Formats: sequence, C-alpha cells, structure tokens
Amino acid sequence: MKTLIKNGTLVTAAETFPADLLIEDNKIVLLGHELRPEGARVVDASGKYVLPGGIDVHTHMELPFFGTFASDDFYSGQKAAAFGGTTTHIDFVIQGKGESLHQAMENWHKKSDARAAIDYGFHLAITDLTPAVMDEIPTLAGEGITSLKLFLAYKGVLQVDDTTFFKALMKAAEAGMLTMVHAENGDVIDTLIKAALAKGHRAAEWHALTHPAWAEAEATMRAVALAGMAGAPLYVVHVTNAMAVDQITYGRARGLSVMGETCTQYFFFTVDNLRQPDGSKWVCSPPMRTAADHAALWEAVRSNALQAVSTDHCPFLFDGTKPIEYEGQPFVMPGKELGSDSFDKIPNGVPGIEDRMPILWTYGVGQGRISLNRLVELCCTNPAKIFGLYPRKGTLAVGADADVVIWNPNTTRVMGARTSHQRTDYNLYEGWEIRGVPEQVYLRGNLLVDGDTWNGEPGGGSWLKRAAHGAVL
Repeated sequence: MKTLIKNGTLVTAAETFPADLLIEDNKIVLLGHELRPEGARVVDASGKYVLPGGIDVHTHMELPFFGTFASDDFYSGQKAAAFGGTTTHIDFVIQGKGESLHQAMENWHKKSDARAAIDYGFHLAITDLTPAVMDEIPTLAGEGITSLKLFLAYKGVLQVDDTTFFKALMKAAEAGMLTMVHAENGDVIDTLIKAALAKGHRAAEWHALTHPAWAEAEATMRAVALAGMAGAPLYVVHVTNAMAVDQITYGRARGLSVMGETCTQYFFFTVDNLRQPDGSKWVCSPPMRTAADHAALWEAVRSNALQAVSTDHCPFLFDGTKPIEYEGQPFVMPGKELGSDSFDKIPNGVPGIEDRMPILWTYGVGQGRISLNRLVELCCTNPAKIFGLYPRKGTLAVGADADVVIWNPNTTRVMGARTSHQRTDYNLYEGWEIRGVPEQVYLRGNLLVDGDTWNGEPGGGSWLKRAAHGAVL
C-alpha cells in the first residue's frame, strides 16, 4: 500500500521546506512537489509539519527496582511513545549479578518481543564485570547491541568502581562500541543518605539534598577523564546541572570524544517540587535541581554542549495500593507509596516518554529557546547518528524507514493523567497547556496513531540491530 502525504512542510535537522512525501513498502521512496497519487492513499498535510519519528534513547520498561517494577511494559510504554510522536526507543538491559550478558539480553527479549508496538533496541548495563563478561563485550557489537552503560552510583546495587569502568571503556572502544555512564558519586551519596537518616530526615526533599549537584559534577569529570585515558567515546546520560555540563564541555574542548544528554523534566522542575505533599512524584536520580540549572540546560542543548534530549522514562504509580484502568482492565503495581515513611525507599523514576516532544515543541520551540530544526536534531537525528541507526531512522530521506509524524502546530491540549497513555496515575505536567501535537504517527508506513485512535498492536514493533562506530557529534 502506498501513502502520499501532500502539501505539508517537511522538517529535518537541517532544513524546513514544503514538499510531498511518498511511502511504499515501509520506506520513504520519493520527496518532491506535486507528486501524483497513482494508486496511493492521499493524506493532506496542509498547514502542518511533517517530522521524522522521534527516537528516545533512554528508557526503562518494566524495570525491576526498589522492590517493584516500572509500571509501563513494552506495550503500554511504546503505545504512549507513539502518541507523543516517538517511533523508536532504546531500553536498558540490566545485567543481574552472576548473569552473562547474553542471559540478560534473553531476559529482556522475553519481556519485549511479543509486546512491542514500535521499533526498539537495547543498551546493555553491566553490573558484574567478571573476566568472562569482559570477553563477551566485543561479541555484542556483531549482534546489534553497540552501547554499554555503567553506573557510578547506587552503591551496593549497580555501582562499579573506577577499575571496572576503565576496563569496560577500553574493551568497548576496541569493538567500536559507545560507553554510557550514570555519573553520580555513589560513595558520597551513600554517606549523605546515612547521615540524613541518622538525623531523622525522612521527607522526599532529602532525596535531592543527599544527591548534590557536586556529586554529579565530580563523577562526570572523572568519567570524562577516564574516557580520555582509555581513548574511548563516552556518552553521559541524564545531565541535570550547569556544573556537569561544564565538565563535558571541558573534555570536548580538549578533543575528547564526549557527548551528553539531558531529559525533559530537568528543564522545568526543582527541589521545591519534592517539598510538595506529593513530592515523591518527582523523585528520580539524579534529582531535580534549580531554576539556574534550567537556563544552563536550555543553553547547552541550543549550543550543542549536549547532543540529545531523552526521558529516562521509568514510571511508578504514585499510589500503588489503588488499581488504575488501562485499556479497560484494572492494573495495580506497588509504587511510590513504598517510600511513604522514608525518602530512601521511594522508587526512583518518572514518566515522560509521551510528553517529551509536545513539551519541547511548546516550551522550547514555541518560546524561542530552540529552533524547530534543533528539536528534530535533538529528538530524532542525533540519537540515530550516535546510536547506529542513521540513516534508516531519524530523518526524512529516500530509503529511510517511513517513520513519519504529521504535526499540527495549532492544536491545543491540556496535559494530565486522564489523557495520558502512560500507564501511570499521575503526570508531571498536570494542567499544563501545550500547543502543537502529533496528529498522525506512522511506523514504517503503518498508521499507528490517527488523532485519538490507536491502530497499533503487540508484536507490531521490531527489535533493531544497530551499527557499531556511531557518530561522535
């Protein structure tokens, strides 16, 4: 089946131009003016923008964490992604203690393959780097997993030491793989948490107060330095503050292959949100910072000090004692109430995969903080280039997968849990008005989202093998 999208304004990372776009056999086959239908289904995009499908490279579907699981699985989370204009994501496989990397991969495939509604890939998060696991790392690249993640935080659970991190950097670089890092000083944070608890501090705000910005900045600089010594590319995930941006900038100015991302929530929220009666909704790691950091992050994504915006989508129900309705069925899962008596027990994570592009469109493009082309670059093209998916994904070009979003810039909507497709009982942006929403979303030419109508289904998405030696931007 052919689909001809006519009269729209196409937006790529580099250009904005009026054109028609023809889809056939899951691919974009022609761009041009006054294209003839010739048996194609015609979609009129007059007055609308046509974008490549978004790519979110930082998600945690059904993640086991803090004695429960993230409330979105690979179907519900991907459905939400599609309604927000995202057609591809990369999730983190978490290696369990004593597991091989391939065993961990198999566990994630069991969770994802039959449920997936959009296309997706895997990063592999290493927590137990034995000699046998070290030998496994190069084999991953040939199998399509070309990025690793290590944690310098979560002491006693996920945290690795500098020796482990440095060895992984070197081994990954040999195979053309990218190493990602959660950069917070886990030893400092562990000490601060214990001190706070000893003094009787239990409120949610102490999550932020025991994860200071300096702990992130120090770990970021340490990771940058270790990557420089290893001669390895590095990608710093979920950067939250100006000092951490400075460390990445310092390394890049000295020729190191260092990149970074921030997440949508870090542009808007502060520690004050954690001081609200429902403050646990905003608990994630690293935590929300300050208004001054918001301004620094907007400048960082505008100037290319940071190269991508993702979500770290890892939702937990605010009140997991009460079922919510999802697709007509009750759903219940322990959530943030697990930490009702102490901040250190609150599951760390927030929802956001559906919200990212509409929020950035309204408050980024709409308020002049970034250009429309930069939005596409941050949310689509750069992620594809960095993580080995370009030019199949992330752009509107002949031969690319027909992952296409028709965006209506004039439609307004009020954000909230009631209208969200994320399987949660709250939304960080409750009551916020947005202007500009995805009206139709195509995955490889198949219409998944048509206004409020969902046409996707479990198993409709495909797992993506990614190329090694991704771009350093």
